[in-house]
Amino acid sequence: MTALPPDRLDEARRQLRTLGARVTYPRARVLAELLAAHEALSHLEVQRRLEGDTDHAEPIDRVTLYRVLEWLVEVELAHRVSGPDRVYRFSAQPAGQALHGHFRCASCTRMFCLDEAPGLARVVKAMLPEGFSSDGVELTVSGRCAACATAGEPLAPHSHSPA
Repeated sequence: MTALPPDRLDEARRQLRTLGARVTYPRARVLAELLAAHEALSHLEVQRRLEGDTDHAEPIDRVTLYRVLEWLVEVELAHRVSGPDRVYRFSAQPAGQALHGHFRCASCTRMFCLDEAPGLARVVKAMLPEGFSSDGVELTVSGRCAACATAGEPLAPHSHSPA
């Protein structure tokens, strides 16, 4: 596994300081891993990346990792989305990011954040019954990611293909 770029760890520390939070090694290291990822990661995937990076010898145990991921979501430095397998996946939360969706690959089961779509909040609001208000939306698009579509990968065992 490749080492984490040093600028990611610096950026993670900067974000924690800007928040006014205590900068601990586990917080900075986990946030840096999320910042470096190109997709949403499960707890196990984050753990494997941490264990595979031999440049950072300080281990982070499973419970601490769970707590840090939950704390990052709570302070809005990360967000969490649940896939059809009921496994939470985590991504770094860009400051001020508005409503956005996710793409779940039905072949490799990876989850990707989608860029904010202009007007999406307006469309969601228009769909709500009179007098309702939303606090959040989970929009997930399923299909095949570019790599799987190009490779002609089959659907994952638990995915549902259209009839």
